[in-house]
Amino acid sequence: MSKLSKRKKRKEPLQNITIDAYAAEGKSVAHLENGKVLFVENVVPGDIVDVFVFKDKTSWAQGKMLKLVTPSPDRISPFCPHFGVCGGCKWQMLPYGKQIAYKQQQVADQLRRIGNVVLPEMESILGSENEQFYRNKLEFTFSTKRYKTNEEIAERTEKFEDDPVLGFHAPGLFDKVVEIQQCYLQPDPSNLLLQTIGQYTRAHNLSYYDFKKQAGWLRNVIIRVATTGEVLVNLVIQHEKKEEREALLQQIWDTVPGITSLNYTINGKVNDTIYDQEVICWKGSKYIEEHLGDLKFKISPKSFFQTNTKQARALYSVVKDFAGFSGTETLYDLYCGTGSIGIFCADSVKQVIGIETVADAIADAGENAALNSIDNCKFYAGDVAEICTDAFFATHGFPDVIITDPPRVGMHPKLVAQLLRIKANKIVYVSCNPATQARDLALLNEYYVIRRIKPVDMFPHTHHIENVVLLELRPEAGEI
Repeated sequence: MSKLSKRKKRKEPLQNITIDAYAAEGKSVAHLENGKVLFVENVVPGDIVDVFVFKDKTSWAQGKMLKLVTPSPDRISPFCPHFGVCGGCKWQMLPYGKQIAYKQQQVADQLRRIGNVVLPEMESILGSENEQFYRNKLEFTFSTKRYKTNEEIAERTEKFEDDPVLGFHAPGLFDKVVEIQQCYLQPDPSNLLLQTIGQYTRAHNLSYYDFKKQAGWLRNVIIRVATTGEVLVNLVIQHEKKEEREALLQQIWDTVPGITSLNYTINGKVNDTIYDQEVICWKGSKYIEEHLGDLKFKISPKSFFQTNTKQARALYSVVKDFAGFSGTETLYDLYCGTGSIGIFCADSVKQVIGIETVADAIADAGENAALNSIDNCKFYAGDVAEICTDAFFATHGFPDVIITDPPRVGMHPKLVAQLLRIKANKIVYVSCNPATQARDLALLNEYYVIRRIKPVDMFPHTHHIENVVLLELRPEAGEI
């Protein structure tokens, strides 16, 4: 195997590098003759590749594949024509069975290495029922700057002109968008919507947004497709142009069957977030309805909801099983979002107390509980560490079980300290980032022992993985 050059100016590629194993976060590793570990993206164990090294440290380096010399025996042909460019599904070249095996390995490695706590035997990963068309929400972006591949750039002699494009942001580039003709992530009518909007807006010379100039009219289109068959569309524009807007929305409504909620949002801000903007329902209902088993949920354009509906039900079933409810518990659902986990568990506990920082999500949670005639759930907006005071506990009771489902950064240290003070009998920790989960488990280890671990795959063909951990209070931890 090749050695890394110590001369910084020399950037010759490493040739015929054998990829040895999977690491984490979509990267695989090779071990070089000089003892360095080389991390490479978009490769799989067994590949032999030429690699360009762009980061070279004392004991490790990072590079990108320049050429696939010999493919791994595990490699298969990707099913999407945009694979390798759009960056959404980075593992389509791996059979799904291999994907989830590597994800289980990633969880185990990170819990052991970062957490450094005693672990029980991990339960087998729960794979996704659907490997394609599993997302209920997608957001496509309008841009004047189409992403060009290296091959396109090499073949072109004259300067590229602005090229209006509708698709996904190119990986790592805020102003370049990959044009998408067909996407395998979301069920119909998502692709028909994409084609209809793209064809109409180009034919009528409607201006696309320029991220650098902060000019242009069309910004985003958000599509939600529920398992009930209901479809919500939200067109985001930079400013009002009533005649053009009306004509475009009418074209969408007339051309694409099955839309039950058609909306638009005027966003004149620099950033794309619409959570502080008004969403106007142009035609149909203001929301669509989604089902998790027998439970119903209202999904509005700004609602938080698990992106893979069918697998969300499977994930929540794991959470419920881990908690082992008897029917008498007070359950605290932290980072509760729109209340879906707490509502899912409500029939098995005495009461549910949901806490979430986003006030709009708490409002949705209350509506969802009412929609299902559930009266033992109460939801509160605010910071968990600030809400959970002695006075709050005196009113609502101490939790017997806590479910926590934080964002990728994990739990704030103040919240971990609060959990150690509360000393609930059980904590079910749901995480979308095993690395930060492992860090938090090490802190909770002071009073808690880990009893069960089970990864759940929500996003096939990506490196993302959910992990569920059951912690039980140590007998010697005492009571609050």
